[in-house]
Amino acid sequence: MKFNTKVIHGGQKHDLAYGAVMPPIYQTTTYAQTTPGGHKGFEYSRSHNPTRNALENAFASIENGNYGLAFGSGLAAIDAVIKLLKPGDEVVSTNDLYGGSFRLFTKIFKGFGIKFHFIGMENAKNIEGYINTNTKLIWVETPTNPMMAIIDIKAVAALAKKHKVLLAVDNTFATPYLQQPLNLGADIVMHSATKYLGGHSDVVMGALVVKNKDLADKLYFIQNASGAICGPQDSFLVLRGIKTLHVRMQRHCENGKAVAEYLANHPKIEKVYWPGFEQHPNHQIAKSQMKAFGGMISFTSKGNNFEKAIKIVENLKVFTLAESLGGVESLCGHPASMTHASIPKEEREKTGVVDSLIRLSVGIEDIDDLIADLKQALG
Repeated sequence: MKFNTKVIHGGQKHDLAYGAVMPPIYQTTTYAQTTPGGHKGFEYSRSHNPTRNALENAFASIENGNYGLAFGSGLAAIDAVIKLLKPGDEVVSTNDLYGGSFRLFTKIFKGFGIKFHFIGMENAKNIEGYINTNTKLIWVETPTNPMMAIIDIKAVAALAKKHKVLLAVDNTFATPYLQQPLNLGADIVMHSATKYLGGHSDVVMGALVVKNKDLADKLYFIQNASGAICGPQDSFLVLRGIKTLHVRMQRHCENGKAVAEYLANHPKIEKVYWPGFEQHPNHQIAKSQMKAFGGMISFTSKGNNFEKAIKIVENLKVFTLAESLGGVESLCGHPASMTHASIPKEEREKTGVVDSLIRLSVGIEDIDDLIADLKQALG
């Protein structure tokens, strides 16, 4: 199947009971057995649920993986990956990453004896110097949040295989519509399915996809043992969202390009971060590993003034000032005081998250309305 067909049919089958085209919501905790152990593959809904299974099959299909796992949030999915490790193990992570990931790594798992190295990964060769015998995982976001830095997945995968360490890629910003890290050599793909996969800002969920059965079995064990699963209603919503991922992403990309170009030519804007610009660092890598450049954009205004940035986001009307991203509606955020507030100022500014930085999640509204909203807010 081609991708646009996979989002609708991939890994799916009609319900065996009545032939329902959409998977039913199996709102049940437990399942009848004819004799101890005599069941139809389902015993208890923390372990397995038919609606969640349908979603997990869809996750695997759209990422060209063999095994999908659904969690109660993106952070729960990341938590499961780090639980593959033990005290004394080390992780090499990109230094420009979602603040929640940074908080989980440094405030939770660091206390359990896992060491994290946060480094710039725009040049994949820089990574090798941080890999030693204790290194067990490389954690990559690309494009990164919020600086839209591009990391060469294929080059990092070659390093990971050379040193026999796992490579996990947070593919939330790109989605499998734009890039498929498993095809480029990654071992684990992670999504905050809250974002583009759900697509309608009405569900919180995380996803993991892998190809290797041994790795999948370890993660399924952690999923069941730790219990951070999603419910059947949420599974149904994300399954529904995935079915329109391709048409939504096409419009996100079209609108994102128009907004980025408008901002780049605005006299009050200092810099626009969007991978589609030829001058964007690693643009050629983005071009080679992504189908298009997405609807996520960050920009700074001239003078790098905190108060001016706050005024801009407060003045926007069509763009809603809110956390999160990836919904059909356009959102704006101020990373320094919102999504990345958990990262110390000196650390976030090293990666470019300065006081005037504004992040946009460009939705699928009429582009003329989005441009007009930016025009009035910038003044």
